[in-house]
Amino acid sequence: MTITAETASAVAPAGRRARCVPSVCTVAGVIKVAVVGVGNNTSALVQGIAFYRESGSLVGIRRPEVGGIGVGDVEVVAAFGISRDKVGRDLHEAIFVPPNNFPRIGTSLPVSEVTVERGLVDAADVERVVAALNGAEVLLYSAPSGRPATACAYAEVALRAGAAFVNTTSDPVARDAALRARFEEAGLPLIGDDLASQFGSSVVHRALLRLVEERGLTLVSSYQVNLGGTEDFRNLVENPNTKQQSKLNAVGSDKVHMAPLGFMPQLKSEKVAHLNIEAQGWGGTEVSLDVHLKVHDPSGAAGVNIDLVRFAADALRNGRGGYLEEAAALLKSPPGTLT
Repeated sequence: MTITAETASAVAPAGRRARCVPSVCTVAGVIKVAVVGVGNNTSALVQGIAFYRESGSLVGIRRPEVGGIGVGDVEVVAAFGISRDKVGRDLHEAIFVPPNNFPRIGTSLPVSEVTVERGLVDAADVERVVAALNGAEVLLYSAPSGRPATACAYAEVALRAGAAFVNTTSDPVARDAALRARFEEAGLPLIGDDLASQFGSSVVHRALLRLVEERGLTLVSSYQVNLGGTEDFRNLVENPNTKQQSKLNAVGSDKVHMAPLGFMPQLKSEKVAHLNIEAQGWGGTEVSLDVHLKVHDPSGAAGVNIDLVRFAADALRNGRGGYLEEAAALLKSPPGTLT
């Protein structure tokens, strides 16, 4: 059965679904998601779900349904952060609090009735967060990279709560064999690590390198430069640790060099990337390719996160635990890649 605009209010909490267009919503599909991190990526995801739910548009969506779950069926029921300016606010207000700078995308956002809770402070705080998940089926970890202990602590939250876990950061969670085994034993889905943006520098670079190989050229060298203006970029510049390796995992070649990430606040939520490939063709003749890419980085994350949380929910409902292979193409560093 499909939700119509008239029946939407009967299947969702008051104030959350003013409208639901049939092409993006189904009754059987409604899933509850908790998010960790109330930054730009969460802003893009929350705004996008509302946009698609209102408009019924399928622009920018690869999978209108995953296991019968539409884009508009995703309900954020809990949110966790550490910013004093965001904790205690309604989620739909908190996503616009600076330093968040992802723009409004032209959709109405009534009060969400989800108050941003204080996130984990230490491992002893796990049970408080478990209790605050509000029945979430999926826990989406979308905090900054570079905090592996925190990422693993939230994975522990998911295990104790009986929820699927999606790690969008470069910190090793799904690559941790012991954690992966615990999720499999518990029958809980695990997705990670580090999302590959919907159309970002890593995805484009990998596709071009594959094309070079498929067309019989010999790769000589390649490099990638990334500049961005979000707080995530600032964090990655200051704490690059696992991110550099994760980007190298994504392109899969030892002839690629990753320049250090650059934080440029004037770019706001946009990312600018420059890719170079030097190769040799027939007879050793030179081939040189330069690509300039400009995208809204949080949009690229949201376009992938909407699929990852639905993969996780569908697997949970079908009793499939452990790492989900179908998510590998949407990740930079799935199990088997380097940490």
